[in-house]
Amino acid sequence: MLHTINKSPFDRNSLASCLRTAPDGGAILFIEDGVYATAKGTTFSGDVEGALKNQKVFVLGPDLAARGIAEDKLIDGISVVDYSGFVDLVEEFGTVQSWL
Repeated sequence: MLHTINKSPFDRNSLASCLRTAPDGGAILFIEDGVYATAKGTTFSGDVEGALKNQKVFVLGPDLAARGIAEDKLIDGISVVDYSGFVDLVEEFGTVQSWL
């Protein structure tokens, strides 16, 4: 299953809810304001690093750029995808759970 998180972890508990219930072996894609969770050195970095042990973790590159977050500021192990990559993930995992 592909889990998408579009809310900032500084504003909502979407990240915590996802990580608490997402089974191992799936993927998490951070989009829109959710991309703030992917930056190194934040309150949520440890949570995302923990998710990397059991999940594939992705972030949407255009949303990073729109928020002024450089790719070199990302937590190690997160893969950046473009819109085509987003579609590929949806096709690969078949089911999408959006965390609002």
